[in-house]
Amino acid sequence: MGHSSPTAIRSRTLSRPLLAWALLIAVITVMLGSALFASPPAARAATTAPVTTQNEPCTPGPEIGCLNGTLAAAGGGVTVTATGPGGTASATTGDDGKWSIGFSQPGDYSVSIDPETLPDGVTLKSEDPSVRPLALGSQTAVLIGLNGSADGSSSSTTPGDEAASAGGFDWDRLAQQAASGLRLGLLLALAAVGLSLIYGTTGISNFAHGEMVTLGGLLAYLFANVLGLNIFVAGIIVVGLCAAFGYFQDVGIWKPLRKRRLTLTQLMIVTIGMSLALQYAFQFFIGASTVRIVTANPVPVRMGPVSLSVDSLVSMGIAVVVLIGVGLFLLKTRVGRATRAVSDNPALAAASGINVDGVVRLIWTTASALAGLSGILLGLVLNGVNWMTGMQLLLLLFSAVTLGGLGTAFGALFGALIIGMTVELTNIWLPGDFKYATALVLLILLLLVRPQGLFGRKERVG
Repeated sequence: MGHSSPTAIRSRTLSRPLLAWALLIAVITVMLGSALFASPPAARAATTAPVTTQNEPCTPGPEIGCLNGTLAAAGGGVTVTATGPGGTASATTGDDGKWSIGFSQPGDYSVSIDPETLPDGVTLKSEDPSVRPLALGSQTAVLIGLNGSADGSSSSTTPGDEAASAGGFDWDRLAQQAASGLRLGLLLALAAVGLSLIYGTTGISNFAHGEMVTLGGLLAYLFANVLGLNIFVAGIIVVGLCAAFGYFQDVGIWKPLRKRRLTLTQLMIVTIGMSLALQYAFQFFIGASTVRIVTANPVPVRMGPVSLSVDSLVSMGIAVVVLIGVGLFLLKTRVGRATRAVSDNPALAAASGINVDGVVRLIWTTASALAGLSGILLGLVLNGVNWMTGMQLLLLLFSAVTLGGLGTAFGALFGALIIGMTVELTNIWLPGDFKYATALVLLILLLLVRPQGLFGRKERVG
């Protein structure tokens, strides 16, 4: 009997994992293609939904939110159309250029103008529709840029609400946007602190952290909406499940990979793969549509010029209490001091008798629990969560961590607050599409001046 040569044996041995990888890549490609090119049912329904005409002014309430604006340069008779989760509706501007449209479903709405109804001498600055988020119980001003005016003058205006079209400054809107920015910053901080702790103790840039936010929101939908549990009971269960998921992540994935001494680049690629796997697992089991954790309409609470829902106020209070607890844990407890020691110098911490693996496992568990809590609260405040929620927030989370200083928990907190305020305040002057871009521009400008971030320390290389 003949014997196979060593080269042939190695060839057959190598061909098996290569074939397995080829099959895996083919399966992933098919999944990505089907997800990218399949149109969501909600989108198809929106395109065929009838257009309703609203002639009466919209008044916000517990079951309705209003989009409004003023087209002072165009005057009356201009048709404005808004499309979003609540369907499609249109309104006609009055003689003063004012218009308003109401919807009973929250979400992002696309607002456009029929150019055929504009008077002579008035044109749109941009034909792209303006997209604005709408919350029940509140009014959302929509800025639409126009060139020229109905009387034929060559002035260029960008009307929005009354104060904007009159050339004044709307302090009420500034207060409302600042409150919304504080709310967003606090909820982002819950996830950003965990992301910063993971980086500080392991050096891993965890691109799957956003999916932990999504997991928290979707599990809350499952327990509170589908199974009908009380939202507080459901929240406790979900935070516990997210913490357990983080624990078993370290047991089954990260500790074995650390023992094999994978580089940080290889570990980062693993987190990207996990992010994609979780995203399409969410889409497979939950679907591509946005789901609501609670179906009851939010109850607005007005405090002077600021209007926030009860859910928003409770969520902000929970976030403040939890963040204070995390800070006290890091500063006052023995385990917290060990965590900071591992973050500063893992080798020195191990030499001083600290169980580095135990600290790292605790951080993965805590960070996952905080991200899950952030997902629950964001789902309540935004009135919905979908399979892409975490991915859409991930860039803001990394911006907050980098802005505050890599690996510093308190830096991530202040970075998240700055990012949240920047995102919401930008809506006063720029269309909603630019709000995330301005946060990243702020990050770049700060890093040019202070590369280590606000609370980071300078490191000498070489």
